[in-house]
Amino acid sequence: MIESVSFTGGPSVTIKSHHNVGGLPARMNMKLVNRHPFPGPGLAIRIPGNITKEKLDLLRQVDAVYLDEIRKAGLYDEIWQAFAVLLPVRTVGVMGDGRTYDQACALRAVTSTDGMTADYYPFDHAFLGRVANRIINEVRGINRVTYDITSKPPGTIEWE
Repeated sequence: MIESVSFTGGPSVTIKSHHNVGGLPARMNMKLVNRHPFPGPGLAIRIPGNITKEKLDLLRQVDAVYLDEIRKAGLYDEIWQAFAVLLPVRTVGVMGDGRTYDQACALRAVTSTDGMTADYYPFDHAFLGRVANRIINEVRGINRVTYDITSKPPGTIEWE
C-alpha cells in the first residue's frame, strides 16, 4: 500500500510503502498479537544524531518507564503507537543541590487506524506529570521531558 498515492491520478512522490497492513489469511489459523508497531530500523531511528551504546541504553530505560505507566493506566490498547525519542540536545537542570547538564527526551503517542494519518493521544496532565517525574527520577542522564502533540500530517509518527 503506497502512503502517498495521488487521488487525482497525477504523479506523486512515494513517501513509504506499507507492508504490514491488513490481517492474516484465515487459512493460517493464527491470531494477531495486540502490540504497538516497532520501527523497522530499530531504536536508532529514535535517536537523531550520532548513535552510541550509551544513548541506546538511555532510550531503552526511558521507553520502559513510559510504556510501564501507559500499561498501568490501562491505555496501551487505546494507543496505536507510543515511544520515547532521545533528543540531540542537552539542557540545564537542577537536581538536589546541584546543576545538571543532561539529555532531554520527547514522548510520542498517537492514535491511528492505518499509520497514514495520526493524531496525538490526549493524555491528561496528571499522567504526563507522573511519567516525567518517574523518568527524571529513575533514569540517570535525563533532566527534561517533553510531549509531542504534532499530528500526521504535517509531522510523521517517527522523528527520523
